[in-house]
Amino acid sequence: MLTVIAFIVALGLLIAVHEYGHYRVAVACGVKVLRFSVGFGKALYTWKARRPRPGQDTEFVIGAFPLGGFVKMLDEREGPVDASERHRAFNTQPLRSRVAIVAAGPLANLLLAVLLYSIVNWTGVQEPQPILGSPVAGSIAAEAGLRGGERVEGAALEGDTVEPMESFEELRWLLTRGALDGRDLRLTLAREGSGGRREVLLPLSTLNVRDADAQLLRKVGIVSPWSPPVLGEVMAGGAAERAGLRKGDVVLRVGQQPVGDAQQLRDLIRTQVQGGRGLAATWDVDRAGQRVQLQVTPDVVNADRTVPPFGRIAAYVGAPPAMVTVRSGPVDGLWKGVEKTWEVSALTLRMMGRMVVGQASVKNLSGPLTIADYAGKSASLGLTQYLLFLALISVSLGVLNLLPLPVLDGGHLMYYLWEAITGRSVSDAWMERLQRGGVAVLLVMMSIALFNDVARFFG
Repeated sequence: MLTVIAFIVALGLLIAVHEYGHYRVAVACGVKVLRFSVGFGKALYTWKARRPRPGQDTEFVIGAFPLGGFVKMLDEREGPVDASERHRAFNTQPLRSRVAIVAAGPLANLLLAVLLYSIVNWTGVQEPQPILGSPVAGSIAAEAGLRGGERVEGAALEGDTVEPMESFEELRWLLTRGALDGRDLRLTLAREGSGGRREVLLPLSTLNVRDADAQLLRKVGIVSPWSPPVLGEVMAGGAAERAGLRKGDVVLRVGQQPVGDAQQLRDLIRTQVQGGRGLAATWDVDRAGQRVQLQVTPDVVNADRTVPPFGRIAAYVGAPPAMVTVRSGPVDGLWKGVEKTWEVSALTLRMMGRMVVGQASVKNLSGPLTIADYAGKSASLGLTQYLLFLALISVSLGVLNLLPLPVLDGGHLMYYLWEAITGRSVSDAWMERLQRGGVAVLLVMMSIALFNDVARFFG
């Protein structure tokens, strides 16, 4: 139920903001707005302003299906217009006004993202400290000399200035951007046991990443912040309970391998498999100050599938990492909101461009099922995470609508660019052809996104 409510609220808010952008600028330009609708289908609720603006008598509507919206304006192309109101028709407006009205919707979504990111920056958010967990064996992080436990004081992508790292989430974002853009990342690390620093270069440009999936950071080798190798809740009937492991046990060694942190322990458990069967190993654990040795044989997951099997002990591994409250002042928080919106927008456009030319997989496209799933998950984590989710989707909606597809706002802006260059509007015949092509492209994109959703959930 939470997922459904969070999804509907998210869609309703983002669509309302988008359409309000069109509506507000249309009114400011003197265009008569006939209907403002959030949602399609049967009208669930309608109303009109008690004191409408001069020349306006807009009907506001909430539709039954919240998968879109529209602002219907007076327009000679859609029906007869009285001569006394012709100056209020959309099609009679100067080019600059039509451009402003069409562009206002996507820009409203981008401004909403700036506001949401700024609110999170102003109120503060609890995030893990930028202390590295053990790198994945054989990864570029391990080959660069990282061992886990290092504190990242600063980082910079190739060509950028060094940014101080306040949290692990900031580092995760830089790693993601660098891997997707093919740009190396330089880390400034605090030296252990001294006040000095050392620098490490992560050659992210060698990864050739095509998918922005959960495996991206595993390819880099930096998966999670440092946390101690302690066991949490132990599930009944699982491998941990059968071996005699208990909540609070600190794992010191698995076989002959010393364990430095929770990430390393998780990786050891996953690889404690051979021939589709779990391998028994002697675990040294610290139990309330007493050293205990136990034989542990993980259960095997995906043993009969094409995906390589991995081990699992049915227990929570790792304590919560050390946290820090990241908060910014009024001006700094707003500026960071602008920067984050710009970075997400630019990354979204680059990924779309790479998908078009085949340099990135179309698996990166997500549809309504994935959006609904993340809406529910973010809402369950609290208001801050839900606001961050809304900001991300708002950026995506704004960028998507600026694409030069005829059925989208960007397509109309493309028509106006042609009009500005040639001095004449696109002919009705070409308009119809372009509309059909745009609908076809959009249907293909929606089909791929829905297929990806189904594959993620049921594949």
